[in-house]
Amino acid sequence: MSLWVVSGVLGGAVAAGPVSLAAPVVAAADDNPGSPARPMGRVVAEEGLVVRTGPSNRYRSVGSKRYGAVVGIVCQVNGQRVKGNPVWYKLSDASYAWSSERGIVSEGADPRWC
Repeated sequence: MSLWVVSGVLGGAVAAGPVSLAAPVVAAADDNPGSPARPMGRVVAEEGLVVRTGPSNRYRSVGSKRYGAVVGIVCQVNGQRVKGNPVWYKLSDASYAWSSERGIVSEGADPRWC
């Protein structure tokens, strides 16, 4: 009986079809219906992005995001200028890492200021 339930769930997922990566991504701020959309972005820096503990290259690196990755954006702040642009995004992954706006294109709702 359990096998039937599992295969039914998988069958439903397969019947839904593939997900398009080119479609804009908008995620809910939480699981409550009617909650505002959380800003999202896509990494457009071909070499990927280094994410840091603060909005400057002087802050410690805590990881990276690859080209094409979709990231949640909590808010934006002015920090160190990168190629003339001072805006940095606070990302919504578990580390709340920061990345320069220069390497991310915002999709959907505009990020609020921190």
